Order: sequence, then C-alpha cells, then structure tokens
Amino acid sequence: MPGRPSVLFVTDLAYQAQGRRYGDEDIFLTSRLRNAFDLALCHPLDAAALMDAFDAVVVRNSGPVLHYQKKYDAFREQAAARGTRVYNPLSGRGDMAGKQYLLDLTTAGYPVIPTIDRPHDLHLLPETGSYVVKPKAGADSIGLTFVPRDQLNGLTYGDILVQPRIGFRYEVSFYYVDDAFQYALRAPNPDRRWVLEPYRPTDADLAFAHRFIDWNTLDHGIQRVDACRTQEGELLLVELEDLNPYLSLDLVSDRTRDDFVTSMTASLHRFLDTSPRT
Repeated sequence: MPGRPSVLFVTDLAYQAQGRRYGDEDIFLTSRLRNAFDLALCHPLDAAALMDAFDAVVVRNSGPVLHYQKKYDAFREQAAARGTRVYNPLSGRGDMAGKQYLLDLTTAGYPVIPTIDRPHDLHLLPETGSYVVKPKAGADSIGLTFVPRDQLNGLTYGDILVQPRIGFRYEVSFYYVDDAFQYALRAPNPDRRWVLEPYRPTDADLAFAHRFIDWNTLDHGIQRVDACRTQEGELLLVELEDLNPYLSLDLVSDRTRDDFVTSMTASLHRFLDTSPRT
C-alpha cells in the first residue's frame, strides 16, 4: 500500500531470556503491526546501518544493551545526529539511561526501594539482614549479589547501587502505552519472577504507577512499571523499564492483547505525525 509509514523493528529473536520468549512476542507484534506499516526486522547490531531507509525505528526485545554497549551508544549518537525517529524516544529517564533514576527518586522521596551509591549514605538504608548490590549499568539481574551489612563498608563504590533486601509479598508490573494504562500482571511467588498472572489493580495501585509515568515525561512509547508489595501492603518501585520492556503478551487475554496492539499502532502513528524527521 503506497504511502504507508515504514518501520525498522529492532529485535534479537534468538536471545535466550530466562522465563521469557522474546522471539515469540516480537513475531506476534510484527505480524499485527504489518497491517498498518511497511515493516522490516533487524538485529540491534544492524540498526545503525539500516535506519536511514525507514520513517521510524522501533526498539523492542533487543536484549540487555550492556552486551553490546559500544554499538548501542554509537546507534544513539548516530540517531540523534541524523534526526532519526526512535520509539521509544531516546530521552527516557528510566532504565534507558541506566539506574541513576533509582537514586534520584530516592532523594526526591518517591515510593521506591531506598537506593544509595556512596558509603557515607549507608545510614539512609533501613536495617535488614542482607542488602542487594548491583551494577548501575546492570540488566536482567546481571551482576546482582546479596551482601550482609557488615560487608557493605568494604565494597568498591562508584559503579554500584546498594538497596535493602525487601521481604516482599509479590511483584506486580503495570504496562503503559504513552501515558495510558493497558494491563497489569502479578508474580505471586517472589522466587519466580516471570511466572505471572493477570492482576486487577486498585485505583491506589494505578495512582502509584502513574506517578512514575508522569515523572519520566515520555510523550510516546511503551513503559513497564515494576513494583513490589511489602509485608505492610505498600507498593515500592523496583524498576522503570522504558527501553525494551518485555510485555508478557502471551499471558493476557485475546481482547487485552488486541487492545494493546491497537494502542501501540495509534501511538506510533501519533509519534510519526508529531515527530517530523529533521
């Protein structure tokens, strides 16, 4: 169909993610998005070389970029220099920019797991049996360790984050397209992060999640707000994923899946209409 927008869909169909089927999800998404766009798939390492031929680049299940950090940084630089329209836009303040946001949100008093990156801030963390130590540039729990409090002073700070290990009841994820809530999924077993079930959020739950969507200020794109429910019933942010959040679309109803595709398609059209290529 002449005149349809063209999209370069960036994905690593072969990436083996524990508990997730990246390839299946992106095969489904592209099979539906082809109804509205002229679409081609490529590996993230090929995106920079191919993107000039398309109206927009959609980054989806491309795997942790720390596995190809230099290539990803080069892609971002070239996209900015060429005025390439990238979805999600590269201005995200969440995981797209590293884990600094966990420190910023802690300082600003948001409901987030308390996070520090300097030894003289250890007193800001609550007393608990052990602490989570993870790299600032981490993803998929790569490099994550658990450390007792008496060993925290001996760590090499600078590129790590320290958080209390929370004894939470369950994790819950809220999925958004632009600023519109789509659905929520819960992991009832804390030891099985990707064994999820549909979850009906309360108004308070949605108000919690939307605070982080508002904070991120992305006008367009797909975001996932991951939270944990503490033993006291409070929700705390675990992660604000705005780079390539896995959507677990195989676990939602057919209607919810259809509604998500409709929302994503409309979002992409708005993005192309309001983000002229420079």
